[in-house]
Amino acid sequence: MDNFVRTKLVEWGLSEWVETFKDQEIDKENIFDLDDREIENLITKAGPRMRFKKNLKLLKVIKSEQNHQLPEFDSRRVLPSTSDTGKRKSDLQNDASRLQSPAKRQRLSMPGFAESIILSDVKSIMTFVHERLNDQDKLSAFLKKKISDLETDKRELVGVFGKTGAGKSSLINAIIEEKNLLPSGSINACTSVMIKVEANTHNKYEAEIEFITKEEWKDELWSFRQLLDNNENQEKEDDDDYRDAVEKLTALYGEEWKEKSSENLMENKYFKEIPEFLQSRRKILRCESANELSAQFVKYTRSESKQGEGNEGKKWFWPLVKCVTVRVPNNPFLQHVTLVDLPGNGDCNKSRDQMWKGIVGDCSIVWIVTEINRAAAEKEAWEILESVSSLIGNGGECQQIHFICTKSDLLDDSDDLSQADIHERIVNRNQEAKDGVRKEFNKRTKIKKHFTDDSFKVFTVSSKEFLKGKYLSPEETEIPQLQGFLQELNDCHSETVNYVNGARGILSLIHGANSRGVDDKKAEVCAELERNTNLQLRNVNKEMEETYTAFEKYLDDGVEKSKRSYGEKLKNFLYRGKKGGAFHKVLKCVVKNGGVYKPKKGTLINLNMKLASCLIDSIDDEFRKTFPNDSERGAFNGVIDTFSLNTDSLFEKYKNAELQLRFLKTEEEKIKAKLNRTMRKQKKRVYSSLIETIEDIMDEGYKKAAEFSGKDTLYNMRETITDHVHSKEDMFERAKNTMLEKLHSLMEKILKTLEETMKESIERSFTTDGGLLPDVSTELEMVKKHYDKLVGTPDDETSLTGFADQVETAETWTQTSLPRGSAV
Repeated sequence: MDNFVRTKLVEWGLSEWVETFKDQEIDKENIFDLDDREIENLITKAGPRMRFKKNLKLLKVIKSEQNHQLPEFDSRRVLPSTSDTGKRKSDLQNDASRLQSPAKRQRLSMPGFAESIILSDVKSIMTFVHERLNDQDKLSAFLKKKISDLETDKRELVGVFGKTGAGKSSLINAIIEEKNLLPSGSINACTSVMIKVEANTHNKYEAEIEFITKEEWKDELWSFRQLLDNNENQEKEDDDDYRDAVEKLTALYGEEWKEKSSENLMENKYFKEIPEFLQSRRKILRCESANELSAQFVKYTRSESKQGEGNEGKKWFWPLVKCVTVRVPNNPFLQHVTLVDLPGNGDCNKSRDQMWKGIVGDCSIVWIVTEINRAAAEKEAWEILESVSSLIGNGGECQQIHFICTKSDLLDDSDDLSQADIHERIVNRNQEAKDGVRKEFNKRTKIKKHFTDDSFKVFTVSSKEFLKGKYLSPEETEIPQLQGFLQELNDCHSETVNYVNGARGILSLIHGANSRGVDDKKAEVCAELERNTNLQLRNVNKEMEETYTAFEKYLDDGVEKSKRSYGEKLKNFLYRGKKGGAFHKVLKCVVKNGGVYKPKKGTLINLNMKLASCLIDSIDDEFRKTFPNDSERGAFNGVIDTFSLNTDSLFEKYKNAELQLRFLKTEEEKIKAKLNRTMRKQKKRVYSSLIETIEDIMDEGYKKAAEFSGKDTLYNMRETITDHVHSKEDMFERAKNTMLEKLHSLMEKILKTLEETMKESIERSFTTDGGLLPDVSTELEMVKKHYDKLVGTPDDETSLTGFADQVETAETWTQTSLPRGSAV
């Protein structure tokens, strides 16, 4: 075995197979001759084997191109332009030493690997240009800011929901091809701990554990003690809250909590294994393997289903944990994606709940995971989806829902069937499950208010079959389809194109300012651009005013419906348990928790949402139309996307200003992309303002109701809540006004940003002397070629592969040919 094979295996995330290849004496010459049978003998796991085959195929393409085409190499690439006025050669070499091009780029699987090389190269160029710009004039400062603004660190969030036992952990393990990462099996998942899975920049498996605060745990202990003391004479086995309190206390303290006060349970001795909790710090675990890390962090996310022999005195710290972030090295599916295993409906702990709401609202994709057996009728899965639909839809950024039916390989009464018959029955049953889930989705009007048929997809998966393949091919397990979906999120083709195009625009402006060929036409071209800008801004303003008027109308209707119906809504909620009984405890929890009760099992109870429902229903359709989550049509009926200075029509008329116009065109595209991102974030605040206003106004009433105890508590709580709502009847009008204020503020911000950005760009492009700017002609030519590679043949993988080969050859040449100490 040689270094070539070892390096490739590490690059492809297959380092655990290095010794196997070494034992079989696989080297650079014979690796290309491996057939499927030999590969199967070398790599016994299906996932890594598929990855190896894909990368080997790519490697063969590259080798073929090397044999038939000598890559071109421009020595100017080694050092950027060195024609800066007043700079000595030694100064330029020092600049280059500080700004070396990156080390040899790691190849990624097609089609993204060549794009990563292009992006890295252009970033190196722009870093060099940024350093060469001075801070002595407004244009240079403007350009430096524009270069800094090119960088966007976009990470897509995929939220994973599903009840314990649905197979979430096995699914995530299979998809990212880390069989032993997330624990499953004989241990119970904790419903309150959020688990993020993302890529690590270091070659280690890592878990970062974030705890709740000491004050929050102290408050929970006090609440547990009140609950336990008041429950002594009641049926404990039917009380979810009682069981939840006992479970948390037993996990952390064993049986010792039964004899201790809440104050005693805060003593430092109970937390000596986790000093980070006492110090309000995060705990970091680092390991060499997924299996080792899983064994270490399991106590922070789960606990044994039974405290059996050998577990006496063992502590499980998950009651103190808010979030665990697991980081995996060398994983192609997690480059720009974070998978988040989420509790179903938030948490009674305030900080956990705030984090939960924030992440749910930021999810681009949501996976609902349930077992395939009765998937369409699985009550809990649909309840989870309905409970989060407004948070991920109008109140979030979710573009697609994937309903994932797990354990699709399991069949009843299959002992006497042949393998072919089992395969046929599995395939037919899976299709029936998909049809059933789709029909059920069409009945769920609450979900369909936020999502169209096209945004809802159904998968039937088997993690077990994906790994061993007894009855189903890898494709039939549908794990590869989900992997492909993650790979699409990771490829980020548009992000690469946007960066390179923006860089081209900036370099065009610098080069154009140096040429000074447009001096005699400055006033004329500026006047025309400003006319176009003002016309386009009027169009944007007109659309926004119409949107505001529509919102105002729908909210007025919502206010009237709310005033007519809130009395009946209150009655139905407060008096559904007329004789008291269990409802006394439910209402007590509701008022203690600000109108919301999250039972251990069952549907979320939210009185605030009931009171705000007419207002929310009144604007849901208009809101989705105004702020769609799908990327095909932008906000405000696409008026931002259609904003244009019409620079294309000016290229022919003002040929000497082509470089400046090129910059303005890229600036226009950049600001539109930025504003669309801003609106996706800010629209969530607009939408949530309705319920937040109701929550704020109701808070005083809940606090008064929570003070009652003893005889007639249920009656007093009911009367207090009813009286408070009657006295605050104007809260619906106030909620409407708050939403309209936030909407107006967002529209003003969008208009102001658009106007100021474009007018400043026009001014800087045509009214500032560029005499102090460096010569970037070579860099501009290089970036143009990169841009043409990206957009000229976006589906031509061979072209990108050939380019990557050219870059690698160039880097090898510079590393071996330059004098010792020279910089690239």
